[in-house]
Amino acid sequence: QVQLVESGGGLVPAGGSLTLSCAASGHTFSAYAMGWFRQAPGKEREFVAAAGLGTVYADSAKGRFTISRDNAKNTVYLQMNSLKPVDTAVYYCAARTSSVVTMTEVAYSYWGQGTQVTVSS
Repeated sequence: QVQLVESGGGLVPAGGSLTLSCAASGHTFSAYAMGWFRQAPGKEREFVAAAGLGTVYADSAKGRFTISRDNAKNTVYLQMNSLKPVDTAVYYCAARTSSVVTMTEVAYSYWGQGTQVTVSS
């Protein structure tokens, strides 16, 4: 059974940085594309970034966020710089049973419980 556990969230002032981690187990990590999504209060969940055969970013993340993965550690990271209050959300890690990256939420079969990121103004 695939399990995803996020960590690294917290409270950070605007302009600050955070690195989220997602530890995966129960599948061949290197063969799966891994994604980060987020859901702000009162809004739908949205794509942030994904890594597999290549990487892809939401426009809101380009230039500020970096996704990376360590296949030896079965872990995917999201380095977030120049954080803004609008980045406040619960951040979710997700995995899909393909190495092809996609922004499409329904393409991801497995999800973590999420980690809260709060950016103060």
